[in-house]
Amino acid sequence: MKVDIEADELLARFKSYVSIETTSDDRSKSFPSTACQLDLAEYLQKELQDLGFAEVKRTEYGYVLATVPATTSKKVPVIGLIAHLDTSDEASGRQVRLQVHKNYDGGRLVLGHKDNQPVVLDPALFPELKNYQGQDLLTSDGTTLLGADDKAGACAIVTACHYLLQHPEIEHGKVRLAFNPDEETGRGTEYFPLKEFGADYAYTVDGGELGEINYETFNACNATIVFNGISVHTGTAKHKMRNAVTMAAEWQLALPRGEAPEYTEGYEGFYHTMRVVGSTAQVELNMLLRDHDRSRLEQRKAFLQDLTGFMNSKYGAGSVTCNLQDMYYNMKEYILPFYEIVEAALAAMKAQGVEPHIVPVRGGTDGAHLSEAGLPCPNLFTGGHNFHGCLEYLPLPSLVKITRVLVELVSAAVV
Repeated sequence: MKVDIEADELLARFKSYVSIETTSDDRSKSFPSTACQLDLAEYLQKELQDLGFAEVKRTEYGYVLATVPATTSKKVPVIGLIAHLDTSDEASGRQVRLQVHKNYDGGRLVLGHKDNQPVVLDPALFPELKNYQGQDLLTSDGTTLLGADDKAGACAIVTACHYLLQHPEIEHGKVRLAFNPDEETGRGTEYFPLKEFGADYAYTVDGGELGEINYETFNACNATIVFNGISVHTGTAKHKMRNAVTMAAEWQLALPRGEAPEYTEGYEGFYHTMRVVGSTAQVELNMLLRDHDRSRLEQRKAFLQDLTGFMNSKYGAGSVTCNLQDMYYNMKEYILPFYEIVEAALAAMKAQGVEPHIVPVRGGTDGAHLSEAGLPCPNLFTGGHNFHGCLEYLPLPSLVKITRVLVELVSAAVV
């Protein structure tokens, strides 16, 4: 099928989305975790109403739902398309200044300056940049993240579904849209209105580079480690002070060498210390434990518990506490019984000239929770790279292609 979606419409919509700050906060107990996410929810609600979508609704928890009515009388499944509103708090998402680098030449790309130092996208560090020579690249100015994770997904879904509304001659079944808060905190489906959503299956549009499709995720556990020290004036500290900073450093050095994100790939799991805050009296350390194999994740959890016991025997009972919280499980077992929906996505990519690649997610997706809850939900590419940091970039042609793939995917369900 020829799908005449051009870059200009997508670029304008993407620019409007990234201009709205939606940084989430994994330490917040509220839902959404930050009020700013509701700004984009409100914007989307009005946009979808203005564009003529049906059943547009914003729930009390900030989920935005909408419908593209069916254009066929055939009995076909209801397909859901899902993206998340929030961006990671690992880099600022405030006042994103979108830059369009026309006809990228394949070399070093200076995005701007941060702390009086140039922020550079360098193919020596990111060799995949060479794949996009001659294309327009979207970045921030290097002081914030871009927000393609997942505003690119939201942009593609809205644009593809608007195209369907504008072309009623394209046969398709009912399509349900959902935009949810707090994917980055792991709580994105906590209040997801699954029954009201009413899809037979769905796709999250929240993946990486061109052609990726994911139906395997990590098994995930988050760990909070607290080191309880004893603060004494340094002048009289001998044999009295117990420095929590020293204990935290010892903990970090005890982790298995090489089992960190920067040393692993593919199906290799890891320990990741993502945040350390505190002082002599107390330090809190936040960790991610990830593994595609459930039994190996359990081994990682047991290692931390053993390390906690060892340090308490060394420094005294209660010196270290370790709280483990399972976040999600590998969605593969929930997707495989419905593998035809993966095959449908592969076929839609090929039909739109995209070479598909099945890749295990080295992270999480709302689809993991949704699949476990009974809504099979693989994850599709957005085209973005270097998520969660100031070196994030999005090739504009990749955003065009996922939008065309979504139109193809929905219409191909009519047989």
